[in-house]
Amino acid sequence: MEATIQAIARIHSDFPTKFGIPRQSGLVEELRAVIVFEPEFRSPDALRGIEDFSHLWLIWQFSQAVRQGWSPTVRPPRLGGNTRMGVFATRSPFRPNNLGLSSVRLLGVESTREYGTVLHVGGADLMDGTPIFDIKPYIPYGDCHPEASGGFTDTAGDFLLEVDFPEALLARLPEEKRQAAMGVLSHDPRPPYQRSPERVYGLPFAGFDIRFTVEGSRLTVRDVAPLGE
Repeated sequence: MEATIQAIARIHSDFPTKFGIPRQSGLVEELRAVIVFEPEFRSPDALRGIEDFSHLWLIWQFSQAVRQGWSPTVRPPRLGGNTRMGVFATRSPFRPNNLGLSSVRLLGVESTREYGTVLHVGGADLMDGTPIFDIKPYIPYGDCHPEASGGFTDTAGDFLLEVDFPEALLARLPEEKRQAAMGVLSHDPRPPYQRSPERVYGLPFAGFDIRFTVEGSRLTVRDVAPLGE
């Protein structure tokens, strides 16, 4: 008998779209998000003791990547989007069950009147509204493997860019969002197949549209405006 699973919670983050979301959790520690449980899972007893852990595992769904069928190979962005690898040798969203796995830092547990107990987390790589199927504590003695090899990710190089964010434009963002925005931009949010220095890209983030260009290893912010303007 096949098991069925349901969402126990949804995350609320600063990413209204997939564009710009870090390629892995923990790359931008300054990112903040809130996990809100579905009504039937809002028992405070279900979270008893969770505050004693510094990190959590989130099991979630790539809800914007659900499609019929699947492919045994995918093109990882770390390899420029031109090399095919086995889907189970990657963290591609295009998987048979569209499940994602992220390790996040637990920043706080808050009791609210409207949503019951919610979790504040840092470093999440999830789009706003993403359904979460399970939450488990990160256990250092079993989950941390310093000697582990990273496969093709060890030799693919990094995507870090130098970010030129003029102070006048940076000041348009809420102060508590500025470092997170800088971190997201530094990890090169562009798709691997788009590398035109003339193109102006738009990053929807925390209610703002951050417009930028990239030339070589330097990203320059051109404008910041509220989304919808």
